[in-house]
Amino acid sequence: MCGIIGGNNPKWDYKSGIDTMRYRGPDGQRVRSFGDVTFAFARLAIMDLNERAMQPMDSADGLVHIVFNGEIYGFGGIRNELAKEYKFNTTSDTEVILNAYLKYGDSFIDHIDGMFAIALYDERDRRIRLYRDRPGIKPLYYYFQDGEFAFSSELKGIVSLIGEERLDIDDTAICDYLHYQYIPCPKSLFKNVYKLPPAHRLVFDTEQKRLFEAEPYWELKVNGNAARKRTEAEVSDTLRMLIRRSVKDQMVADVPVGTFLSGGVDSSIVTYESSRLKPDICAFTMGFEDKAFDETDYARLMTDRYQLNAIGEILGDKDLKDTKGKLKEWYDEPFADTSAYPTYRVSALAKKHVTVVLTGDGGDELFGGYDRYERYLNYLKSPGREWRTVKQLVKYILRYGGITNRLAEVTETAFNIYKREQGMNLLYPNPAVSNYLKQYDVPDDYDRAWYYRQYWDEDLPPMTRVRYLDFKTYMHDAVLTKVDRVSMQVSLESRVPLLSKEIIEYAFSLSSEECCPGSRLKECLKQAYINEIPGEILYRPKMGFGVPYEYMRNEMMHGHMWLGVLINEWGI
Repeated sequence: MCGIIGGNNPKWDYKSGIDTMRYRGPDGQRVRSFGDVTFAFARLAIMDLNERAMQPMDSADGLVHIVFNGEIYGFGGIRNELAKEYKFNTTSDTEVILNAYLKYGDSFIDHIDGMFAIALYDERDRRIRLYRDRPGIKPLYYYFQDGEFAFSSELKGIVSLIGEERLDIDDTAICDYLHYQYIPCPKSLFKNVYKLPPAHRLVFDTEQKRLFEAEPYWELKVNGNAARKRTEAEVSDTLRMLIRRSVKDQMVADVPVGTFLSGGVDSSIVTYESSRLKPDICAFTMGFEDKAFDETDYARLMTDRYQLNAIGEILGDKDLKDTKGKLKEWYDEPFADTSAYPTYRVSALAKKHVTVVLTGDGGDELFGGYDRYERYLNYLKSPGREWRTVKQLVKYILRYGGITNRLAEVTETAFNIYKREQGMNLLYPNPAVSNYLKQYDVPDDYDRAWYYRQYWDEDLPPMTRVRYLDFKTYMHDAVLTKVDRVSMQVSLESRVPLLSKEIIEYAFSLSSEECCPGSRLKECLKQAYINEIPGEILYRPKMGFGVPYEYMRNEMMHGHMWLGVLINEWGI
């Protein structure tokens, strides 16, 4: 887990650019040029702590160069195969990628799995190649204008190279943010700066100064059937085998490894499997003084049952004061998930003890874990259903600080939120938002639902449809982005065992009934671990890692969190 940056303009200050992300790599920085192309690297040493594993790394003939952020899972197997033809000077996964590229060319990507943002410069054809991992765990931005090309792990790196005065805000990105709480991929806050989508490659020809269109290197196959073909026992056995193997692969490190334990299903499973391999593993928890938002009692069920080394904190309003107002520093562009604050705090706590943590992220999208899925299915059964009581509606409004885009039941229009045909127009009845957007050059007919529309497939069964949609959008743009930025702020590597390629492909090979029998959320995963995880955890109401409203009252503006964050933190 590191920071990378590079480009084709020799006048840019790459040293300053990589210094903006020093926290991603506090164990050393290096800048190297290869003609007009420069690569820079900030290292967080995880595998092969020796200086020989430092990047940029070169091929044996000195013609191919790599900078790489992330980890390759189970790389020992492919290394053994490559060692029959290529000499290895390190035990790092970086050298495995480099030699795999030499052997297989662009198709090397089919031979590896992991979380990664990879940049290769091949002097033989004078092309820079970028690759981003399949689920979108690791970030990768790029810039292209008038023949100038740059890439970076974070947006601030590109801003440092180009100069903010040369970058123009994309007005439609602001509009998108007010729908989604984040700026959706491939857009960024600025014109001509983009996020490389997950599972995509990008090629820039440095001689012709030509950027080829980003293209996918992997397509997720989705089972469009509703009925069950596999037995419950078969699914359970396969899931346990795949998760066990993934956790084992991702515990490989030359530094201490721990887990995040929220008290939910996914983190409990990952922690359980980790403890089988390392009984004294540290499990880090974070709770709130406000018991309505606190899950530590459930986390304690796991730590007591398996005698885990539990390390935790309980947060009150005063504990978050030092982190409030940090969203711009952490995310570089508008991002309104305030659970970033406690995620930062638990990351900082973990960093005092370990350098790597395993998280349970991805389980809700793969296996259907969000309450909104249940609400959506209920709506399909009874489309005329309204809120049962005004009291219930008021409760949600007060809890979340406004009528949010996650609550599909608020109005009849909002019931269509999962069709994503209406976008997030739930926000637009708010006069403050409407007046705000009048300042921006957004066409009246702008398609606010363009992002969701790409991935909405009416031919899929409803539960599969919404799982797939969130996997392709919300998961990497919101969930994985949140955790990557705040964990890296404290130089902590967060790994995501549930998002190995094998598990992703298996999850979406399940029919709707195999995954969520009887439309019961995440039931296949719960059944797989019914004997290992306490039933109080498996079958309790789901809680997000939300921040109590009273803790965030200063972030509100006009009663609207999205707009308040945008104006207060970004000054836009």
